[in-house]
Amino acid sequence: MPHPVPSNYSTPIRSITPTIDIYIKLAQYPTLAHEIRVRMRDELFQRGIIEEEVLNAEVKEKALESQRREGLFDPFGQEQAHIWQKRKDRIRDFQTDAYFGNNLSITLLDGIIEEVLNSQPGHSDSIELNFNPEIAPWEMLFRQGELYENLPPDQLKKVKHHLLEIKVVLIKGMISDQLRFIAVAKHVFSIDDLRRIYRRRIGGGKIGGKAAGMILAWKILQQKSTDGSPDISEFVEIPDSYFLGSEVIYDFRLMNNLERYMNQKYRPLDEIREEHPKIEEDHLAGTFPPHIVQRLNDMLDEFGDDPIIVRSSSLLEDNFGYSFAGKYSSYFCPNQGTKEKNLKDLLDAIRRVYASTINPDAILYRQHHGLIDYDERMAVLLQRVRGKRYGRYFFPTIAGVGFSRNPFRWHPKIDRNAGFLRIVWGMGTRAVDRVSNDYPRMISLSHPRLRPESTPAAQRQYAQWFIDLVDLEKNKFNSLPIEEVLGLDYPGLRYIASQDKGEYLQRIVSVGGLDEHDRFVLTFEALVRDRKFVTLMRTALANLEKGYKTPVDIEFTVEVLPGRPYPEFKLHLLQCRPLSQRKNEELVTLPTGVPEQRILFTSRGLIPNGRAEQVRYIIFVNPETYREIPDNATKLELGRAIGRLNKLLEEESFILIGPGRWGSTNLELGVRVTYADIYNTKVLIELGVAQDGKPPELSYGTHFFQDLVESGIFSLPIPLHEKGASFNWRFFRLAPNSLATLLPEDEGLSDYLQVIDLLQLTNGFRLNVLMDGTNNDEAIGHLVESTQNDQIVANDQSSLGYPFIV
Repeated sequence: MPHPVPSNYSTPIRSITPTIDIYIKLAQYPTLAHEIRVRMRDELFQRGIIEEEVLNAEVKEKALESQRREGLFDPFGQEQAHIWQKRKDRIRDFQTDAYFGNNLSITLLDGIIEEVLNSQPGHSDSIELNFNPEIAPWEMLFRQGELYENLPPDQLKKVKHHLLEIKVVLIKGMISDQLRFIAVAKHVFSIDDLRRIYRRRIGGGKIGGKAAGMILAWKILQQKSTDGSPDISEFVEIPDSYFLGSEVIYDFRLMNNLERYMNQKYRPLDEIREEHPKIEEDHLAGTFPPHIVQRLNDMLDEFGDDPIIVRSSSLLEDNFGYSFAGKYSSYFCPNQGTKEKNLKDLLDAIRRVYASTINPDAILYRQHHGLIDYDERMAVLLQRVRGKRYGRYFFPTIAGVGFSRNPFRWHPKIDRNAGFLRIVWGMGTRAVDRVSNDYPRMISLSHPRLRPESTPAAQRQYAQWFIDLVDLEKNKFNSLPIEEVLGLDYPGLRYIASQDKGEYLQRIVSVGGLDEHDRFVLTFEALVRDRKFVTLMRTALANLEKGYKTPVDIEFTVEVLPGRPYPEFKLHLLQCRPLSQRKNEELVTLPTGVPEQRILFTSRGLIPNGRAEQVRYIIFVNPETYREIPDNATKLELGRAIGRLNKLLEEESFILIGPGRWGSTNLELGVRVTYADIYNTKVLIELGVAQDGKPPELSYGTHFFQDLVESGIFSLPIPLHEKGASFNWRFFRLAPNSLATLLPEDEGLSDYLQVIDLLQLTNGFRLNVLMDGTNNDEAIGHLVESTQNDQIVANDQSSLGYPFIV
């Protein structure tokens, strides 16, 4: 059956006026339009969109209708044969444009146009721009751009404005239409760079934000320094990559009848959550266009048996102001099976990435940032994983995330502008995700040897004990204990580990003196002492911030290259995006002389800068009772209840306090919540209550932390084992619980989850949270008189034995 030309096409594939777009484009080729449409019809027939006989019958019927519309009621008697043929030819062209526009991509049309143009004899070497770049085929743009770039400098100066226009058109069509990105990219990319991207693109559309940021960052770091900073260009690379264009998801959904899910973003969040497993299941059952599968097969042949990572690269991702950190999925493909198995794994990973575009967290993030009506198109970045084989395993020596600005400091000497790293051994997943009982190494690039932990016991505690890797024999991504993987024969041992001597940790100077009974702790001590490594990372982050004209964060791996007398380091950029920062940060001065009974908590150390004032509600998960919860089902329900409170109190001002590691995957370490459960809170407080002598890790540098920054939520740690941190336990133990009043259905969680209505409890007081992260790295939460026009219900608290009327 043919696909009809709908009169009220409600879900356009490329544009709201695809037929008109094609008509306008072909109007630019008055002598070639006939040949182009012949090839367009060949595509329609070959793809089974409509049969040639059916199209001819439609053309004849519409030609007869048009005659009657024009007052001809004797078609063959009133119209000469050559006029009748002309009428049919025109209608055939109209129908061709309509069927093509409503079923196939504009990128395919561009390819057809390029083929027809390439069949023409020669091309002009004129430096005059005698065509409109906005509607010209890309091959014409590439040729003209190459012609300009090969001109002598004096001639190039005369046409530089034309060259920039061509670059902008190519960047908008193939990479990104974000104006701030284009403003940087048009001066950095060459035509040759853009052509290489074009050749690596599979299918039509743009390559997406993640891919765009990676390539732009690499090009910035390839430029020669003009400010006297070290030239690191030869020590920076990007992984071998292909780009599945953003148009392919349209073809995939159209082929598999998945367009019905595109309105998910307008449904209630509960429905979105409930239906998402079925949506993912339906995506996994989908098929791809044959020419896309063939290109992916060719890519697999080129990559051989190297592991592959399939990464989301949506058009909004890694944008200036909206990073979408962790919102969409990425998947490792070990690529160690049969050719058929490897292809299936690759296609399944792409299908899962497509399904993640309508996952609950991503939709809520878009709603919260005013992006819900944007047509979120998903490109996919396909990369050869950077790393080396070690025994049966494959992983990089160093991986992590880097920030050109460090909003937290654990010592007054630290320069926030010098940058910050979180690094791990193995895959970087452990550096960006909150994982249980494991800690990356945190490095301030102004003072890399100055650790947050001051004692050997603390350094041992806050170390990495598991490694993420690809198990080549099992053909799977896995997490394993360090002791099962790390051996004395590991080439980078002395750069990542120290000997555990019990009372102290000893840096490994030579592996020759080690034996199999030695115990190791991953401290990366030799690495942070190496000036080449520190200079490489500091220079890269500084130059990227300068090129982007805004602070950035990156994901990376580092390869240790043998050298004499010292090794070299090679930085492999995986991702770069503008760093989310709080707007209009001001100096905050903490009050003095606050009555002790009005102070609810204080903190010192890793403090953000800002304030949350006139807070009415405190949602408190008591660390002491949380540990006593007998089953994981109750702990999971606790997270859901917080999500319900987050929705219920969205018009109110509230903060969250709980056992630190909010968002942890390990329910023993903290409450499992996602962005969707906490996005309305003003402050998210991680209460560092030691458990078995081990306080929890902070969030900084994880995707979870990025969510908080972008949403204007302050993440405040209160490490009660540290000097300067305090918590008014008596207040919280005596304060009545309003949970049953607000959420009667969750009254059963009252032993663990407490909601304190400060306004009613104190007869007119609210909470101010002041955080001085600029000068003194101190914070305070204290009660103040309400400045709001509050309606207060009379409250008798005399039986509580605490002066709540303050």
